Amino acid sequence: MGIEKLTDKEEKQKKIVSMFDDIASTYDLANRVLSFGIDIQWRKKGCNKAYDILAKERLTQITDVATGTGDLLLFWRDIAKQRGIAIENFVGVDPSVGMLSVAKEKVNFATFIEGKAQELPIEDESTEIISISYGIRNVVDRVEALQEFYRALKPGGMVVILEFTKQDRSGIVNKFVDFGMKKVLPRVGGMISKNYEAYKYLPDSIEEFLTTEMLEKELKEAGFEMKYVKSFSMGISTLLVAQKV
Repeated sequence: MGIEKLTDKEEKQKKIVSMFDDIASTYDLANRVLSFGIDIQWRKKGCNKAYDILAKERLTQITDVATGTGDLLLFWRDIAKQRGIAIENFVGVDPSVGMLSVAKEKVNFATFIEGKAQELPIEDESTEIISISYGIRNVVDRVEALQEFYRALKPGGMVVILEFTKQDRSGIVNKFVDFGMKKVLPRVGGMISKNYEAYKYLPDSIEEFLTTEMLEKELKEAGFEMKYVKSFSMGISTLLVAQKV
């Protein structure tokens, strides 16, 4: 029974990775169009909040998990420069070879490693920050991934999660948002990427995912202390910042 369950999980994870391989070349464009560029502000907020809490002028490493095309690493670098923070190493980890291929062309200052969040190819207590933007819901073994984040972080290190968490959409405005996510997003994303199924997966995966409160609970159970939680744009996106204690 246990073996069969593991096989199902592996098959699901493989399918998700394959889907991201397929949409890698158009991923950045689709993100900007679908969010009207607002995701840029969400990412900046996450980076600034982590730097605020750490309050250090020099960091050994920032590790971006499920890095995709390496987009968030650009924000980590640029905001660090603006704030006078020196970062020795930037590392991006992703199981999608297609995504990493785009990332390597786009981000020339980072090291990219093919790998899973739940089997993080990072040494114990070697990084001050681990970030994952819009990727944690795609990790089938999420609890194991959070445990890996805790292992790889230095004491006092930060985990920064940006994600589309499940919301209770009962009001008129929320129903409008829900319509956009379920009907408009798949059509527009499908037109840009030529892969309708991939962008139908996005709202479906959100609906099947945790609420913000449940994700907070899992972080606490993994040993983290919550430092900051904020929802953006009518609850579409949520930022969670937690610290290894």
